[in-house]
Amino acid sequence: MDNETTTGHVTRKAVLRAAIAAGIAAPAVLMGVPALARTLTAGDTAPALTPECDDGDDPTPPQTEGPYFKPNSPLRTSLLEAGTAGVRLTVSGYVFGLACRPISGVLLDFWQADTNGAYDNTGFRFRGHQFTDAQGAFRLTTIVPGLYPGRTRHIHVKLQAPGRPVLTTQLYFPNEPRNNTDSIFDPRLLMTVRDAGGAREAAFDFVLNVPQNPGPTPTATATTQPPGGSWAAGTAYRAGDRVTYGGLAYVCLQAHTGQTGWEPPHVPALWRVG
Repeated sequence: MDNETTTGHVTRKAVLRAAIAAGIAAPAVLMGVPALARTLTAGDTAPALTPECDDGDDPTPPQTEGPYFKPNSPLRTSLLEAGTAGVRLTVSGYVFGLACRPISGVLLDFWQADTNGAYDNTGFRFRGHQFTDAQGAFRLTTIVPGLYPGRTRHIHVKLQAPGRPVLTTQLYFPNEPRNNTDSIFDPRLLMTVRDAGGAREAAFDFVLNVPQNPGPTPTATATTQPPGGSWAAGTAYRAGDRVTYGGLAYVCLQAHTGQTGWEPPHVPALWRVG
């Protein structure tokens, strides 16, 4: 769908494009849809959404499973074990359907190489599965995988929404020299990665081939919040507005209308402490 605006409304695609152009995580100001997991490192160019989460767009592209997948991985959100070597990495994001609405209960099965580029083919080190929560969110704690001959740095994942086919794909790291020589590499599968005090944080949003009814498009009818007031759902906030919530002060990072579940501590894409 390529319509950018309608009278009195803001389309999904227009909101997402504006957020990417602004260089911050897109909040997806869509009723019932959480913020997209996009956070840029200073100076980075925003990668294209994978794909733009909007009605009618293509789902996240599949990739080869490779030779190292093993079924029956343990249920866990952290792949770290005692004595695990490597740079800590947290990968987080959301899983959406074709109408840009989050999907709960999606199975995500991750596997990757260790810091030396080796896979555990006898046990389940750096292997594990989890499910998206009620908001369609996931979070994986692991390490930055090592390199091995012929491949750039990557993480494997299988996703399956309840009652739907499995998507097998891979996630990639930006600014890796081997991205240019790996014949499998697909820039649409680049995560957004930033340094975080000696560790790294990555973000990626999956879009599955799951038909959905689009949610209502919000209208610009909410009242404007004067700076310095308490946060309230249903209020239109502008970038730079200041509110208080839970005894802390917050600064609005991007214009949006507050919704239940989007309280400042829960959506760092929209608010920062300040």
